[in-house]
Amino acid sequence: MKRLEQNGQIALQYVDADGNAAEDETWNINGSYNAVEGITSPDGRVLGKMTHAERIGKDVAVNIFGNQDLKIFASGVSYFS
Repeated sequence: MKRLEQNGQIALQYVDADGNAAEDETWNINGSYNAVEGITSPDGRVLGKMTHAERIGKDVAVNIFGNQDLKIFASGVSYFS
């Protein structure tokens, strides 16, 4: 964890209403260590994340087809293209 922090590889964290990293399950829904939700490879080209960004609205807790919000992935592809 220390190395990830030092290398700037922590891309996403669960935060509270004030923007502080949250260990509390109210904000940190997966109970992740140091509130980390996503990390990157050392070169920043690979993003690994815990939650499913494509699951939105009423489809949050189910596998869905077609109705997916994939902007985070489309943005990454666009950035590196």
